[in-house]
Amino acid sequence: MGNLGEKSQKLTSITVGLTVFIALAWTIGLISRGIWQLSQSNIQTEGSIQNIPDFARVPNVKAGVFNYGGSTAWASLRLAVDSVIQSERPEIQLRYTQPQNEPPGSSPGIKMLLREELAFVQSSQALSPQEYQLANQKGLKLRQIPVAVDSIAVAVHPRLDIPGLTLNQLQAIYTGKIANWQEVGGMDLPITVYSLPPSTGDLVDIFKTKILQHRQFKPKVKFLPTTTLALRQLANNPGGIYYDSTAAIISQCSIKLLPLGLTRNDLVAPYQQPLIPASECPRRRNRPNFQALRTAQYPLTHYLYVIFLQNQADSQIGQAYANLLLTPQGQKLITKTNFVPLD
Repeated sequence: MGNLGEKSQKLTSITVGLTVFIALAWTIGLISRGIWQLSQSNIQTEGSIQNIPDFARVPNVKAGVFNYGGSTAWASLRLAVDSVIQSERPEIQLRYTQPQNEPPGSSPGIKMLLREELAFVQSSQALSPQEYQLANQKGLKLRQIPVAVDSIAVAVHPRLDIPGLTLNQLQAIYTGKIANWQEVGGMDLPITVYSLPPSTGDLVDIFKTKILQHRQFKPKVKFLPTTTLALRQLANNPGGIYYDSTAAIISQCSIKLLPLGLTRNDLVAPYQQPLIPASECPRRRNRPNFQALRTAQYPLTHYLYVIFLQNQADSQIGQAYANLLLTPQGQKLITKTNFVPLD
């Protein structure tokens, strides 16, 4: 009996150790990938914008009217940055162009780029091997340049009292294994799961890769077509949960963002501590945790890319647009839209 007890204890220790190792590998992989991408962004852009402080002095900006498209997560950046670019560089006119038969997004934008319907694409995700392959089949060469950092934030109702979620818990909620907030330390309240439709790509694709790890959403997920509608539903549902771009929802008054981490002991908030309560908003608003997002300590970070075709008629404007965003003036404007600058 003593030997059996010892063996049982050893087996339990091995099982626990293996579980922790797998979870550690998952999160370390996410963080390492974020840091690696950041180092690559420095390599790709170094020299192209050196000693160029503002939009007015960026060279090789081709004059003309250019169609561009891509991610809906870039909406606030387009509004704040592109208008200044066109004001200070009147020789170029930029027209945001949506696809005709599907919702706008990074992937639909890249399809349009490969049909040479756009000069460049604003993307919330890196190019996939399939997109590189499709370009090669067409005799085209794609290039991506990271220009800013964003992340996926998880939002709940302001009255929901939990310290945060682990990545495993978040996965379990969105796949249906956890259905009540009581299971993660909250009140006895059913969880209502919200998401943008999978057809929108962008953030949904990133979430499925990093959190669901290509598992399916639970059958009862409520897919809502816009961020505005999702936030309205969440504000009226104490048991709701939703995810979106941190830049898009961090300053909203009707929701609360959750810290995330590998375990309950290493939760990292996407906002600057302390959390500003809803009662003080809009007089004060939450701001991004720039350090945690830039270094990928917060686990759901990703990069914003300018993507264009090399050695094509409009390739110069794609490179120039990236260079404009990477100037100190561009990076400062990016910060004002709640995205995180690279430096």
